[in-house]
Amino acid sequence: MPVVQVDQVHKRYGPLEVLKGVSMAVERGEVVAIIGRSGSGKSTLLRCLNGLEPIQSGRIEVAGHVLDASGRGLRALRKDVGIVFQSYNLFPHLRVAENIMLAPRVALGLSKRDARARAEATLAQVGLAEKIEAWPDNLSGGQQQRVAIARSLAMQPKVMLFDEVTSALDPELTGEVLATLEALARDGMTMLLVTHEMAFARRVAHRTIFMHQGLLHEEGPSEALFGAPRTLELRQFLAGGLK
Repeated sequence: MPVVQVDQVHKRYGPLEVLKGVSMAVERGEVVAIIGRSGSGKSTLLRCLNGLEPIQSGRIEVAGHVLDASGRGLRALRKDVGIVFQSYNLFPHLRVAENIMLAPRVALGLSKRDARARAEATLAQVGLAEKIEAWPDNLSGGQQQRVAIARSLAMQPKVMLFDEVTSALDPELTGEVLATLEALARDGMTMLLVTHEMAFARRVAHRTIFMHQGLLHEEGPSEALFGAPRTLELRQFLAGGLK
């Protein structure tokens, strides 16, 4: 069974319909990139998958948790689904270790010792083991984003969602974060990434989805989709100079 299933999901903000009957499925271990112009609905879709935005109709099932318009089951869902945003959202008054340990201790009931062990393991996974006692303000933007990724990994999620995690970073720091995501992909993490990094999506994602006006307009294996886009809208988007 797919680990992510989306069936005819509609999302509105007042009279504005942002998602217009979206359906998709993601297999366990698959890396899916979601691309499209601003306002196409891609970030809204990601937020709906984590229950951050309620849907008006349709059905979402992620890692065995069913989400519908009622919004039931969010607490259980968020134990299995991590999400990382373009803003790092680290607590500035907590050291790196404490930022990572907080959710496992509160949400999972881990002891301080076990939570610390997870913090050490996930920081090593993102290449920042030596920063465990650092304050967030003493880290670069790329390092803060990698700590945010480690914080989500500490919950041992079954699915990871990434929403434009490099858009606030300069090219050098972007490379640090993309290398971390690529390592997660090699390790078999199920990942959905909203991204404007076209070369990364083409190289790393098993499949790419192009969203246009609230719909999944075109999708397919990444190399094929980027190499020979079928629709005029995707050809125009890729020709627009987005790298």
